[in-house]
Amino acid sequence: MDTQRTSAGDSIMVHGAGAIGLSLGGRLAASGVPVHFVGRPPVVDALRRNGLRIIDLSGRCTELAPDRYSASTSPSDAEPPALVLLTVKGVATAAAGAELQSALRPGTPVVSFQNGVDNPARLAAAAPDLQVIAGMVPFNVVRPAPTTVQQTTSGRLAIEAGPVASRWSSAFAAAGLPLAIHRDMRAVQWGKLLLNLNNPLNALGGMPLLQQLEDRDWRRLLARLQDEALAALRAAGIRPARATPLPAAWLPTLLRLPNPLFRVLARRMLTIHPEARLSMHADRAAGRPTEVDDLCGAVVRLSAAHGLDAPANRAVQRLVETAAADRCYSAAELQAWLSESRRT
Repeated sequence: MDTQRTSAGDSIMVHGAGAIGLSLGGRLAASGVPVHFVGRPPVVDALRRNGLRIIDLSGRCTELAPDRYSASTSPSDAEPPALVLLTVKGVATAAAGAELQSALRPGTPVVSFQNGVDNPARLAAAAPDLQVIAGMVPFNVVRPAPTTVQQTTSGRLAIEAGPVASRWSSAFAAAGLPLAIHRDMRAVQWGKLLLNLNNPLNALGGMPLLQQLEDRDWRRLLARLQDEALAALRAAGIRPARATPLPAAWLPTLLRLPNPLFRVLARRMLTIHPEARLSMHADRAAGRPTEVDDLCGAVVRLSAAHGLDAPANRAVQRLVETAAADRCYSAAELQAWLSESRRT
């Protein structure tokens, strides 16, 4: 039984002490919010021994001693919080929801700050007594060491409109995490998913994000995945929100532009650290389950529900799930794989 416990009141529990969870929770703790992390034993042990380092997009580093937060391996080892941020991967949502259901007071708000569009529904099914709120994290965070996290792309947190968003807006803003509040979070989630379709490509390519996006052949592959997703969204009557200054429907055109023009336009829309990598790359390299079903799989399911096919998304999902973890692909190899998969 873990002995470090948070106090009740305006405390926040972060369930999922990975890169995103540590970054969000660390910033909130640095601003004075009582934060309790729930994570795997090695991470919890490291947090208790070493403290936490948070590096923002500008390179500024904030160091937190272990007494600035608490951590355990189970949500039942903390006093009931006022708010929970769920930051586990989609494959762990049901299990995490069941843990929270048994540990928390009925009605406790839980914000799903996870990729994809299906996690709020999964969480609500696993934790029917809790108040599930949809959220979205637009920026990428890497973890160069077990308790060091670094934000590597720009963006603003999004959250479903309601009393919880209103209550916590000032606290998040004080932590350098201003909230964009939306009434239609599903449109926001789909807008983000269009960008996240690059995650499996980045994982298969095994290169830094900026290097990949500067290669037109890789961008064309992403545009192909997005074309299928946009067709499914049109058929479903879903208008994805803008995740960049450009309308979502224009993204494939932007990606297919020649490199010089793409660089000029992309630089105005998004800041990317040169060493930024996406989390699916690390998961695949370590042999862990990935979120590819929450991304490409969501496109395949939405397409099928409206009588469409998404062969490129289906083929990329299959390759991520079946290829050897240490196998990296070139853009040309992936293009050939997609063409062969479509014929078969």
